[in-house]
Amino acid sequence: MYRIVKKEALKPTVTLYEIEAPMVAKKAEPGQFIILRVDENGERIPITIHDFDREKGTVTIIVQTIGATTEKLRHKAEGEYIQDFVGPLGRPTETEGKKKVCVVGGGVGCAIAYPVLKKFHDCGAEVHAVVGFKNKDLVILEDKFRAASSVLKLMTDDGSYGEKGLVTDALKALIDAGNQYDEIFAIGPAIMMKFVSKTTEPYGIPTTVSMSPIMVDGTGMCGGCRVTVGGESGEQARLCRWEWVTSLAAQCRAANVPFVFKQTGTFFEKGGICYKIPRALQHAQAKKAMQFL
Repeated sequence: MYRIVKKEALKPTVTLYEIEAPMVAKKAEPGQFIILRVDENGERIPITIHDFDREKGTVTIIVQTIGATTEKLRHKAEGEYIQDFVGPLGRPTETEGKKKVCVVGGGVGCAIAYPVLKKFHDCGAEVHAVVGFKNKDLVILEDKFRAASSVLKLMTDDGSYGEKGLVTDALKALIDAGNQYDEIFAIGPAIMMKFVSKTTEPYGIPTTVSMSPIMVDGTGMCGGCRVTVGGESGEQARLCRWEWVTSLAAQCRAANVPFVFKQTGTFFEKGGICYKIPRALQHAQAKKAMQFL
């Protein structure tokens, strides 16, 4: 069980949670994510790490309430516990060799963009930031972005705060002004990241995007996060991979700890071995298939 050390409502539907998870905090890096379950009967959801404190042993996440699980989480109070908090998972953001970068965040995606921006700042890179929101009421983390960037462009769709326009408008203006970026990082809605990539393509600027918005189970099972990279798709283009599950199972077996990772119709544990069931199979078919293993 993992204790909620701090809970802060940033906006009516956006909440910050600081979770006591020493082992996760010890290894966490910007760009990685965790998988949580609110209770033993709850679904697993992947959430990208917003911040971490190795000394306190805590990990901070920012969650938008948009479904049953996030609604259930929202009703948890400080001092209460959540069932599971697994991580850190995924590959950390690579920052070595970058002298000047621009980080673009959209909406709640700014919660993920900030730790990436801060890591570049702490590594001595010159960091420019472009953040966008629908309106003034949805702006989050402005002070943090200002503190960790030498240039900040804040955009709103309706012009109620900052500059009116899209993040791509501000990004193009910065590039046209002569800023030569080693890389651009975009984190936000998929449609925003698509057009950030299209904006940078004519300039030949390396651009990295986060596919967290399309991640479903965080294990590589469902294929929902499979994307085309360089004209090819397949196992290498999955954002979350099966390997971490089998690795966890092996560690549990070595430590004589029971390992049962349940997701009906996808995979299961039997005799200490993880078996994968095609997602296309219905529950009854999956049960039948299990009888032959």
